[in-house]
Amino acid sequence: MPELPEVETISRGIKTHLENQTISNLKILNPKLRYLIPKNIKQDCLKSKILNVRRKAKYILIELDNQNIIVIHLGMTGRLLITTKNTQKKNLSTEEIFTHRLKHLNKHDHVIFQLENGTSLTYNDVRKFGMIDLIDKSQMESYKFFKNLGLEPLDKAFSFKAFEEIISKRNKSIKSTIMDANLIVGVGNIYANEALFKSRIHPERLASDLSKIEIKKLRKEIIKVLNAAIEAGGSTLKDYANEKGESGYFQFNFKVYGKNGQPCSKCKTTIERIKQNGRSSFFCPECQVLLT
Repeated sequence: MPELPEVETISRGIKTHLENQTISNLKILNPKLRYLIPKNIKQDCLKSKILNVRRKAKYILIELDNQNIIVIHLGMTGRLLITTKNTQKKNLSTEEIFTHRLKHLNKHDHVIFQLENGTSLTYNDVRKFGMIDLIDKSQMESYKFFKNLGLEPLDKAFSFKAFEEIISKRNKSIKSTIMDANLIVGVGNIYANEALFKSRIHPERLASDLSKIEIKKLRKEIIKVLNAAIEAGGSTLKDYANEKGESGYFQFNFKVYGKNGQPCSKCKTTIERIKQNGRSSFFCPECQVLLT
């Protein structure tokens, strides 16, 4: 499943193509994703201008000038792909471009947004676990998928004091704590493993047992790892691709994730793998000692 860096990469990528453009057409090829796409989405989006594109947790928000917001979650295999007029026949009208696009569908294309400048945004999803919804701007705080979200780790609100408040009160593993979206959003399994390794903290340590120094270090490394992954365009392990269909490159920087059986890059001790809450945890038993 795409994590925060991948969603941020896609959000930034499509923003440059969508912002200040008007939606001229919309085709729903398959409304049955994880949840049914609202029937009113076409009538409520047509002729609307896109004011902004941004990320919230692992959701992509497309804000329109009529106070509506298109909410997109990529699920496990969802992709948002941009096709510009420059890559098509330049002498075609916007309507002809849209007709041409519909005649050249890719397998698993489910929704196509057409813009007045000839650009199209396509939602493609092999497993159909993603989501496309439409909400009013006034619903943001009460929206069922947003109302219980925790802190954004790349926002100013993610201060040492706020992070310490979360960590010091949790009598569960530190890895489970930083992956809990009700506490902190977007620190998925890959980046939790990497941040804990760089902080020299064992993933099974109790969160409440961490010292102030360790909490400060972990906060710093979470931010650094997420920003580095965004700079690298995210991590591609299987399905993830950006708006151009290109893979990310952060997987080449992994220090522990998926490295079980290989020597630690710092001390050459063999990286180990365990299961925590159904997810794989990777760590160096020498660099990340489990205190008893």
